[in-house]
Amino acid sequence: MSFPSSPSFPSSPSFGLFAQDASASHPLSSYGWDDDWAAVFAPHARQGLLPGRVVRVDRGQCDVVTPHGTVRADTAFVVPRDPMRIVCTGDWVAVDPDGDPQFVRTLLPRRTAFVRSTSSQRSEGQVLATNVDHIAICVSLAVDLDLGRVERFLALAMSSTDGDALLGDGERATDGTAEPIVVLTKADLVPDAATLSYLVQDIEAVAPGVQVLPVSSTTGEGLDVFAAIVSGGTSVLLGASGAGKSTLANTLLGRDVMEVQAARDVDGKGRHTTTTRNLLVLPTGGVLIDTPGLRGVGLWDAESGVGQVFSEIDELAGRCRFHDCAHLTEPGCAVLVAIEDGSLSERRLDSYRKLLRENRRIVAKTDARLRSELLREWKRKGAEGRAAMDAKRGRMR
Repeated sequence: MSFPSSPSFPSSPSFGLFAQDASASHPLSSYGWDDDWAAVFAPHARQGLLPGRVVRVDRGQCDVVTPHGTVRADTAFVVPRDPMRIVCTGDWVAVDPDGDPQFVRTLLPRRTAFVRSTSSQRSEGQVLATNVDHIAICVSLAVDLDLGRVERFLALAMSSTDGDALLGDGERATDGTAEPIVVLTKADLVPDAATLSYLVQDIEAVAPGVQVLPVSSTTGEGLDVFAAIVSGGTSVLLGASGAGKSTLANTLLGRDVMEVQAARDVDGKGRHTTTTRNLLVLPTGGVLIDTPGLRGVGLWDAESGVGQVFSEIDELAGRCRFHDCAHLTEPGCAVLVAIEDGSLSERRLDSYRKLLRENRRIVAKTDARLRSELLREWKRKGAEGRAAMDAKRGRMR
């Protein structure tokens, strides 16, 4: 599969910088600039600021592509202590037209944002990519499938596409949608067509309504389809180290832009070759954000996403006798009936429960009402446990 060379970026400064022109001739059009962004940016244009898109962030600074070219800008003006407002790859921003150093003056409202919880003990979200139209969850076929991890990624993806990421000071992002897709990389390592088909079916079973696409950067399988998908809008590649994200990005670009390293044979895991999130313009159209491998994928306010990923369980729960059924031992539980007749797997239900519990703990850190409910529930279960133990000891006497 071959691609044309990457388009060159204009270097002349005379582009009618503040005109709301989102035609194909606009210098930022290949990066996703359109009439809606122009309208949002209009007040900043009147202040003499330049529009730009963040293509890379590191060490408190970022590379921003503007109508004048790419500039290095400081992010100190953008509330650095708010993790949800830190400048992120994919953001549209307003920057100084000149000066040394240059500064990012403000973030434009985000249409979409992929957010996970941080590894800290505080309730904080980490924005991994913004203003994306497609979320490509890369899963390597070089190792055994981890269905639970796929479900976790999908829950985050489906929760992060509704524009609900806070930008600070209570400001909410512009509503938008992003389409998740599961990309099964290294398909050439599964030469048997029947086996590959079964693996695709396994993923489809845990990804209702989501396209599952096997691809190979070695043989070119599936790349034409994937290139067509990402040619419209902005796409982000997410997955564990060694999933083949950077190799896939290089293949789509038609040149080696992202450094890659071989995964370990023993477990298929790779080292963090990509250390920053990079926004790349594809020669066939569209924008691609490559990301470092993710070891931990903590949920962040993902209840709606969990409900979508496990839609069949939510549907079954609606048939339970009790509206607050916990699907444990309650009579008339439609979920337990489905477990008994084999139409729902215990693994699937366990994964659903695990993700819901985790999400409630994260949300409770900032929601006093939910925190009180969880405390009452914990005390009730503790009392029930002590009562059961006392009764058992009484019988033993």
